[in-house]
Amino acid sequence: MAKIKDSLILKLVLGVILGIIVGLTAGVKVIGLINTFKFILGQVIFFSVPLVILGFIAPAITKMKSNASRMLLTMLGLSYTSSVCAAIMSAVAGFIIIPKLHIVTAVEGLKEIPKLVFRVEIPPVMSVMTSLVLAILLGLAVVWTKSERFEELLDEFGRIVLSIVNKIIIPILPVFIACTFATLAYEGSITKQFPIFIKVIFIVLIGHFIWLTVLYTIGGIVNKCNPFDVLRYYGPSYLTAVGTMSSAATLPVSLECASKSRVLKKEIIKFAVPLGATTHLCGSVLTEVFFVMTVSKVLYGTLPTFGTMMLFVVLLGVFAIGAPGVPGGTVMASLGIIVSVLGFDDTGVALMLTIFALQDSFGTACNVTGDGALTMILNGLYAHKIKE
Repeated sequence: MAKIKDSLILKLVLGVILGIIVGLTAGVKVIGLINTFKFILGQVIFFSVPLVILGFIAPAITKMKSNASRMLLTMLGLSYTSSVCAAIMSAVAGFIIIPKLHIVTAVEGLKEIPKLVFRVEIPPVMSVMTSLVLAILLGLAVVWTKSERFEELLDEFGRIVLSIVNKIIIPILPVFIACTFATLAYEGSITKQFPIFIKVIFIVLIGHFIWLTVLYTIGGIVNKCNPFDVLRYYGPSYLTAVGTMSSAATLPVSLECASKSRVLKKEIIKFAVPLGATTHLCGSVLTEVFFVMTVSKVLYGTLPTFGTMMLFVVLLGVFAIGAPGVPGGTVMASLGIIVSVLGFDDTGVALMLTIFALQDSFGTACNVTGDGALTMILNGLYAHKIKE
């Protein structure tokens, strides 16, 4: 019962339902207050974005130093390549499929949302790109100089930021989303557009299975084995990820599943599976790309340009490697580029967070299952060297 009570998905769904009900029934004054409260919560969330980037990316880089080897670089390269290629496939599918969904941006017959009762701005301590470059340079510099004290400081800062996310950002998200859907319902657009997202979630699930098929096919070829010699053991890991929405929480089960396969070396499993849980987020990235394109079409009337999406994909791959394996980690870590590269406002961000959270469990399940394929590839490349 406690797990159901603490479920983020349940809270988000209730937030959406409550927001829509309030938006359809509330008057102008109530919506004005709700819109003001939404603005303040949005300011808190956007203030935390640069901190999240610095707190997640820099410590992730410093942790690589003790395992700086060819196998580490190969695994990181595989994780990044898998995520980026999955994202590119998703973007191409988005340009083909989304226009055929006949999404019409509602511009007629909508109510005007009341102005803010008062305005409290909370500027971030630095811009998104500044925080990203600072995180990368700090992480690399700590590795190069072997600065143990600064590494401990960054690691501590990362834990502090993660506690901010868990204790402040995550708890206010359902309220922020409820306020957003209240304003959308009051405006009158949500009832026309929400069915589109049901179709989009179904399309994304198909995309997950297509990409897993690609990964396991490549893994079987590189490792010279039947892909099902690994994939057939990943059922418990997939189901655990669906229930926990966390790659990190699923890690013990993933290790156990991979260890049952006779075609993988134990040494490589112990190295690749934990690393993949924090760096390989192909399912989440694939989902996010398709969703941001859908939200852009719904709210702003157009899809991002191809060049903009490619820039977003390249940067998203970097953020995915540094994102924590916790529920919503990928989209939280990438909020900065959603805003700076794609130009989303607070309504777009709230809508993105909502539909991403509604399927986050399946994206995580795709991530952890895909780790088995990358472990196969790594096994095919390095198993013979371990024997020697």
